[in-house]
This record gives sequence, C-alpha cells and structure tokens, in this order.
Amino acid sequence: MKAGGRVSLASAYLLHQMPWRDSSRILEFFARDYGRVSLFARGVRREGSQARPLLQPFQRLLISWTGRGEAGSLAGVERDGDWTALPAPQVMSGFYLNELLLKLLARHDAHPRLFDDYDAALSGLRCGAAASRCLRIFEKRLLQALGLWPDCERETTSGVPLEAGRHYYFRPDRGVEAAVAEAPATYRGASLLSLAGEELADEGSLRDARRLLRAALDACLDGRSLRSREVLTALRRQEIKL
Repeated sequence: MKAGGRVSLASAYLLHQMPWRDSSRILEFFARDYGRVSLFARGVRREGSQARPLLQPFQRLLISWTGRGEAGSLAGVERDGDWTALPAPQVMSGFYLNELLLKLLARHDAHPRLFDDYDAALSGLRCGAAASRCLRIFEKRLLQALGLWPDCERETTSGVPLEAGRHYYFRPDRGVEAAVAEAPATYRGASLLSLAGEELADEGSLRDARRLLRAALDACLDGRSLRSREVLTALRRQEIKL
C-alpha cells in the first residue's frame, strides 16, 4: 500500500546490506510490487534495535519506507509468515540468486511474477530439492522476466520445431541454430526441450542447461563477475578433492 511518499507493509526479501555511518546500514531489497529498492536504515546496527534481528536474507519480510527518488528511509520491518532457515549447504546458492537480482534488475522496476519465482526457488532449496534444478529454473525465469530468453523449442531463424535427437548451437546474439553434427559447442535437442519445459530430470539435461544459461547470463552481465559463482565453483572443486 502506498500513500504519498510512504510505502507500507510491502512484501520483500533482503538481498544485500552494507554499513553506513556508525550505526546504520544501506539495504537492498527485492519487493514484490516495487522491484529492487535501496533504503537507508538508521540505527539498526545498535544492540537495542528491534529491526536488527529481522534483517536477514532469505526470509520474507513486510517493509515500510518513506521518501522518493533513488533511495528512501526504512520506516518499519516485520516478519511475513513463518521463518525457516536455508540449510547450510544451500546458503551459497541463495546468495547466488541474490547476486543475480542485484546485478541484473533495474531499481524500481516491479517484477511480481519473478518475486514469486524467487520465493519458490528458496522454498525448493529449503525443502531439499536439487539445488542445480532450482537454480536453472530460476535463471531461465529471470531471463524471461528481462525479455532475454530465447525460444528453446524452435530454431530462431526458421521457426522449425527442435528435434530431441538432433544437436543445436546456442549463441546469445543469434539464438538456437541447427548443427550438422554433434560437437563440443552443441546442445542436445532433448536437453533444450527439457529446459523449455522446465523438466531437467536427467544429468545430461542439467549439464546442457547450466552451460546454455551461463552463456546467456554472461551476455547480460557484460563482463561483470559474480562473486557467489566463484565461491560455488571453488566449493565444488574442494568437494571433488575430498
């Protein structure tokens, strides 16, 4: 609900926070009906702050703020429903989702459907769903929300439906193109159709989906790196060594 220069009880998730002055923070939220919002939170680093224990990532909040323009001032924060922590092995996956939103969403550009997709991805991570599948589906839906998702059911130029048994190239600037034969840079038609239908029920489809989505996201990031991706990669390498 919005009245004048005040927004009251907007559903939101905290994406990032950083210190500001002695006892305050600058907070980045993803609000369902307002998009990415930057707010100054005065005094929340003090021991007695009622807001301090509530400002946690991956927990749904109701936030209120005042002000217009690029950044406002946090006026209140409450829990929105029950809270359940992400399992420790899934925390970095959650930070990866947050970093994608921070890097790719413009401020004050509402994406209510994407907010629900983010909420669903966190629920999947909490409930023990395969992290790889949760991440791939969210990446796809993020690209759809940005209007940058290629049609993975048809060849981009000809419009011919993809065939599960054939192989295809994917290039971010040109879309999906048929390949003469399998090659290291091609994707199985079955994998592309599985990604389009958000099935991703086998390891081959998940591997192809990860490769394609990374190429598409890297094109959007335009050279910017993702710290969370680097940490996840390092953790996977460590698991292989162990």
